[in-house]
Amino acid sequence: MEWLSKLVFWHWWILAGVLLILELTTPVYFFLWLGFAAAAVGFLLLIFPEIPLAGQLVLFGVLSVLAVVAWRRYREFLPPESDQPFLNRRGQRYTGRVFTLEHPITNGVGKVKVDDSTWRVKGPDLPAGTRVRVAGVDGTVFIVESAEPS
Repeated sequence: MEWLSKLVFWHWWILAGVLLILELTTPVYFFLWLGFAAAAVGFLLLIFPEIPLAGQLVLFGVLSVLAVVAWRRYREFLPPESDQPFLNRRGQRYTGRVFTLEHPITNGVGKVKVDDSTWRVKGPDLPAGTRVRVAGVDGTVFIVESAEPS
């Protein structure tokens, strides 16, 4: 274990490289920040070679935690924008659209045909053939209101 007391900057850079390779092989997007912290410790050790092993480890731990927390806060305040924001919420893209009831809404439940599929709807009792507007989505059920003038 004597070799641990003789760590130099390139040891930290090797660790950074290993962590970055580990990041490429796992889907967690976590080891990247640890790799950056290890590279930063290596850089600081290059500038200040007298940093003791305990200081290096503490520095690595602190930089790792700071990097992960900073990344999570950044993602919280600036979430990624998608060209398909409703990809996993298919029903949301129909909000505001108008459809014709295929089956009447009876006791608050009916059906509407959308493209090549049929969706359940909830709303006020209305006869078949009535035009309804999708006001919201509850799972796979449209919440509708009458779109015809009263």
